[in-house]
Amino acid sequence: MLVAVGVLYYLHFEGKKQTDQDEPEVTQTLEYTIGYINADSVLKNYDFFKEMQEKLQKKGEKLEVEYQNRAQGLQKEVNDYQRNVNNLTIGQAKALEENLMKKQQNLRLYQESLAQELMKEESKVNRELYEKVTAFIEEYSNKNGLEMVVKYNQGSDVLYANNGMDITQAVISGLNKQYKEGKTGTTTDTKADTAKVE
Repeated sequence: MLVAVGVLYYLHFEGKKQTDQDEPEVTQTLEYTIGYINADSVLKNYDFFKEMQEKLQKKGEKLEVEYQNRAQGLQKEVNDYQRNVNNLTIGQAKALEENLMKKQQNLRLYQESLAQELMKEESKVNRELYEKVTAFIEEYSNKNGLEMVVKYNQGSDVLYANNGMDITQAVISGLNKQYKEGKTGTTTDTKADTAKVE
């Protein structure tokens, strides 16, 4: 009887040890190479964006001048009408009023079309900017072994990042070099100027 209990005891604990050994230990260490950029600095120092902003500003100013010229022309017509209304017949006055109201409505539509044109231009620039920056960051990441690049500035979800992970200057330099080469038509290797970020 004692021998039987001893054998059962042995088999019970031996089986438990075997089961414990069969289950693999779940310890997985994930390591990623990450970099970050300060988006505000990139925008502030990227020549393409600065030039596009300048062009948009000039275009906005030009459109504003065109609008103001039309508005002043209409205001002059309104002033002339008010000055001469007593010399007109009721029919003439009514026709002039309707004409001025139509011109005022057209001026409002013209103003809206100018605003839409400017918004369309801004949207186009923003889309092109996004495409250029993300394409460069993808190329930079592939060359430097980065698996992720995040935007780090006030308001982003990243609360802390080591300065060694900051690739902002490298991205700005690379983007400006690429933009300059694109403007002059030269093509050279755009290999990143900084060491691999770890």
